Amino acid sequence: MAVEIPVHFKEINLLSVVFSFRNEADSLPELIRRVRNVLNSEIKQHHIHSYELIFVDDSSTDNSWDIIQSAALDHNDIKIIRTSRRFGPSPSPCVLAGMEHASGDVLVYMDADLQDPPELIPELIQAWRSDPEVEVVHTVRRSRKGESKLKLMITKLGYQILHKVTHFKLPKEAGDFKLLSRRVVNHLIQLREKKPFLRGLVCWVGFKSAFVTYDRDARFTGDTKFPVLSLNVINNFLESALISFSSTPLRLSMLLGFLTIMVGMGLLLYVIFAKIQGTAIPGWAGIMITVIFLNSIQLLCIGIMGLYVSSIFEETKNRPNYIIEKKFGFSDQITIHCKQEKPSAIAVRFDA
Repeated sequence: MAVEIPVHFKEINLLSVVFSFRNEADSLPELIRRVRNVLNSEIKQHHIHSYELIFVDDSSTDNSWDIIQSAALDHNDIKIIRTSRRFGPSPSPCVLAGMEHASGDVLVYMDADLQDPPELIPELIQAWRSDPEVEVVHTVRRSRKGESKLKLMITKLGYQILHKVTHFKLPKEAGDFKLLSRRVVNHLIQLREKKPFLRGLVCWVGFKSAFVTYDRDARFTGDTKFPVLSLNVINNFLESALISFSSTPLRLSMLLGFLTIMVGMGLLLYVIFAKIQGTAIPGWAGIMITVIFLNSIQLLCIGIMGLYVSSIFEETKNRPNYIIEKKFGFSDQITIHCKQEKPSAIAVRFDA
């Protein structure tokens, strides 16, 4: 006999859906149509009361802004944020911008290229409501259509590295398509990292999670904005993901230094033994190989430390993660928004 699992009541007065994108003009009309169909159905079933769609445009060079504005006519569900320049390639700064402007009790964030189907949102809501303690719902990809075997292999390797070196559990194949409670969102927008890795930050803040598996589609149109072997993707992995959440590379450099010392001591003992035995020692080739080997290890360690120094340098400058050029659909139509604002002291003097 099947046992029905009770659904704990969690009311959603307002659901915020945040989309971060750049140059997705061809995908946006279909995305908006599908998202509206899904969320209007959720309203009819009384799963949510209302929703808002927040599009964060990372300074697109196509007509994405005009397309979204046209879709907003005769509707009050769309809001748009446009940054003053491109703050990517990582979508994290733009997603955090959307989070800071979202008003929902629950927030879903996802890409705008339709690889992640918006039809999955009801399952995320259901997973969130099924347990009163769940604050985060991850989507886990069973398959990834339209992506090469090389990309899948490198991505898998990247997840394995992060899983081994970080001090918290990072779910494998869980990308930037998640549901977050207001409680989690409030914690995330307080973090002021200059190169945020949002997938890691969501796990870092903790709280109980649920998981929904799905098959990821190929891009609706166009080519990927993040080739797996591009310099931007590699830098994002090293600086935002690996360096931000682990000191293992520093420990690794120390280990390499220790091993190098052991190799050097072994070579020294060999030279002394050869001298005692009267064995002819080869010329400069062996010396040069040793020097090159040792210098390579030193340069590697310096490079690893350089990444950490660079990260510290970025943090100390305390620049905002994004600057807003313009907004649409919000009550306060400001032109510039700094992520971290500090009140300034103003001295006023009154002369008698």
